[in-house]
Amino acid sequence: MSASRRRRGRAGRVVVTVAVVAAVGAAAAAGLGLPDRGSEAGTGAAAAAPKTTKVTRQTLVDTKTEDGELGHGTTATVSGRVQGTVTELPAVGSTVQRGQSVYRVDNTPVVLLYGGLPAYRNLAPGIEGADVRQFEENLAALGYKGFTVDDEYTASTATAVKAWQGKLGLTKTGVVELGRVVYAAGPVRVDEHKAAVGDQANGALLTCTGTGPVVTVTLEVSEQRLAPVGAAVTVKLPTGKSVPGKVVKVVTVITPAEGNNPAETNLEVTVTPDEGSAFIDLDQITVEVGFTASRKENVLTVPVSALLALSEGGYGLQVVEGGTSRVVAVELGMFAAGRVEVSGSGITDGTLVGVPS
Repeated sequence: MSASRRRRGRAGRVVVTVAVVAAVGAAAAAGLGLPDRGSEAGTGAAAAAPKTTKVTRQTLVDTKTEDGELGHGTTATVSGRVQGTVTELPAVGSTVQRGQSVYRVDNTPVVLLYGGLPAYRNLAPGIEGADVRQFEENLAALGYKGFTVDDEYTASTATAVKAWQGKLGLTKTGVVELGRVVYAAGPVRVDEHKAAVGDQANGALLTCTGTGPVVTVTLEVSEQRLAPVGAAVTVKLPTGKSVPGKVVKVVTVITPAEGNNPAETNLEVTVTPDEGSAFIDLDQITVEVGFTASRKENVLTVPVSALLALSEGGYGLQVVEGGTSRVVAVELGMFAAGRVEVSGSGITDGTLVGVPS
């Protein structure tokens, strides 16, 4: 079952929504029979407000918590391109780093190097291009010298390659054959074997992921505001420990219709925690991810329940002062944590307002 299908049974925990305000306002209007805004009937004994609270100046933070799956991120498939028999595969869950063997063919290594450009041709003296520079950067990082890291594969590069091949137990040709190296963005974690020792080294041999923990969260498209790339989040583990993190990738995922289920479009959000050490030995578990959509500093707020729906539209507050009360129209701003930002004539920090029961 896909993440988007599972998500139908799971509701996100929204701190507060506008729908709450509408419901509260409607209930207040029906229960109290509010007069028109600004009318004389809006003033009366303070007894009309059985409970009161104060307008408070504070910081509002609009947050939402969603469930996410802890894992190692997207998998990539490593396919064989060197003819021969698979003689060794790394253990599932093991880590392969630059210069190490991803697998062995006819007892010779296919080596992991770092880079974003896949290998697509033999590299030999006279070849030029970005793939040459990428390979030479790796060769230099592995400690080989005597050549210039640039876009040109020279005789000096070939000499360094022969030294590298000798250390790997390969024939010292000075030519990097296609398929002898596999590129990845960094160290990889072996996720699954797709072939077995003794199989021919063609087709998919294994899958791998990144080595660090990542959390994947599925959001509705309407919630895109919660997760711009670079946004700070909080990841809460089942133990109760909370770790800060960051949104690193957002991908739109379209799930085709299946049976009675219509097609869906969702956002797949990838989060990386700041403290990877907190997730050692944890994998494929559900965690809570707290998103912050917006934040407003130093604003006047009241509980949402203090809002009154006015007969002519909009909302007001029942201001209590000197033993009497009056209804004052207010403008609403941000909602968060059961409170709402308000502004209006005579509404200041500490103003006493009624809270309808």
